[in-house]
Amino acid sequence: MSAKDYPETLDGRYFVAKARLWRKTNPALDDSTRRAAIKALMQARRGVGVAATDDDTQAARDKVDAAKRALGERGPVWWDDGAPDESGKHPKNTSYADWWAGLDADAQTRGL
Repeated sequence: MSAKDYPETLDGRYFVAKARLWRKTNPALDDSTRRAAIKALMQARRGVGVAATDDDTQAARDKVDAAKRALGERGPVWWDDGAPDESGKHPKNTSYADWWAGLDADAQTRGL
């Protein structure tokens, strides 16, 4: 995803793609934990693509979810200041509305 240079919130919690906030990986994860979770995520995504049955697909999707949770991209938030999870929302409908409005048109376009 970094190849597209998605806009990132100033607090480092989210990036914007497809006009939605997506939670970033927990920056407190040590390198080996992060790498293992990314490897598990990639294997699980491949599993979704090659699944032959609905049960296989669901099992692979469950593995994707588990890897995303290990990375901190789903489940309980990884920050501790009490701010809510605003994943999946358009930035203009969140506490990041002013930040989003202040981005130049090129940055906003990269997030669409």
